[in-house]
Amino acid sequence: MKVGNKLTIQIVIALILGIIVGSVFNLMADQAWVQWIDQYIFNVLGQLFLNMIFMMVVPVVFISIVLGVVNVGDPKMLGGIGIKTLAFYLVSTALAITIAMTVANLLNPGEGQSPLLDSEEVSEYRETELEGGATGEAIQQGFDQTLINLIPTNVIEAMGTQSMLQIITFAIFIGIAMIAIKDKTTGLVSLFEQANDVVMWIVLAIMKYFAAIGAFGLVATAFVQAGFGAIQQLGMYFLCVLLALLIHFVVVYGSAVQFLAKKSFIWFVKNFAPAMGVAFSTSSSSAVLPISLETAQKNLKIRKSISSFVQPLGSTINMDGTAIMQGVATVFIAQLSGIDLTIMQMVTVVIIATVASIGTAGVPGVGLVMLAMVLTAVGLDPAAIGIIIGIDRLLDMTRTMVNVTGDAAIALVINEQQTRREEAAESKA
Repeated sequence: MKVGNKLTIQIVIALILGIIVGSVFNLMADQAWVQWIDQYIFNVLGQLFLNMIFMMVVPVVFISIVLGVVNVGDPKMLGGIGIKTLAFYLVSTALAITIAMTVANLLNPGEGQSPLLDSEEVSEYRETELEGGATGEAIQQGFDQTLINLIPTNVIEAMGTQSMLQIITFAIFIGIAMIAIKDKTTGLVSLFEQANDVVMWIVLAIMKYFAAIGAFGLVATAFVQAGFGAIQQLGMYFLCVLLALLIHFVVVYGSAVQFLAKKSFIWFVKNFAPAMGVAFSTSSSSAVLPISLETAQKNLKIRKSISSFVQPLGSTINMDGTAIMQGVATVFIAQLSGIDLTIMQMVTVVIIATVASIGTAGVPGVGLVMLAMVLTAVGLDPAAIGIIIGIDRLLDMTRTMVNVTGDAAIALVINEQQTRREEAAESKA
């Protein structure tokens, strides 16, 4: 079963229909029948699809990482790939937020809109989120705690809570152990390979029969709730985020694929489109991971040993789209507050957002929690986040698509570089 062009077309059609239907229904959002359809049809279709995908995330990540480590075979090579992957992701995230802040400073999305700070949304966000809530806890968690949390104290709990970095760490330990005693683990490796075939079959079945319907439901309910009214009010902010995302997508990822992987970027986008469509509809890097892995391995021909290691890691630490939102939002909120950010403050935003991306859960809305931490670090009021909540779900779709595409682009770069290195070694021999 392969993720093909027919499914891509179905998902694209579903996304367009979802945007149109959701936007039309948004005009009548106060009607009881519209709320009923949104809650019991659009939302149910979307959440059923999302739950089916989330159901597969832990087994796919765990099995894929173990097999990825085993297939690499050499722990030294694994370490080299790991360091290179981490370096690519951190540089990419730093570039993303730098692009975002440059675009925002050039277009000035917050100029003349200071009355937004007195809006009801800001007051509501201050009352519900910033008084000892989840945002406050996130602000207090330092980089040291992120490092400590890499090692799970309870593996079952880590899997139950979908703590991706802990699952990845445990899977790496299992894979290395299987390499170390490889004479005794032939049957276990075979079992993992068979389990991988089973879970991937389930993932592709979900995609084949439910992806288009689920994508329609998720996008329709997002537009019913937000609609284009919110976009009108915050049009310049919305435009800045989309423009920065587009620049990063084309320039950074396009250059990486074209010059480092030496592949056509158009070919890359065309073949990775099914995963991009699902990423847009789900707004979750973790949820789309099973589809992203399968699409990269089948359509982009990335070897499993690399794809299975690089992409799950990316779903947790590669938050380029989220970093772009944070960069634009920080400048936007500073301008609303009548504050000119200094060069040092901008550098602080870049560093904090890049470091904070490590260990962040790949679920909808997490970018707002990270944004609160960034705003606090440069002395801005985190309650101003309330202004952008209305359209965050719509932007979350786009930036998740960028995140997932970045994971695949970097996996392709590492795959092609590894292939060329092996070919050069063979020609010398």
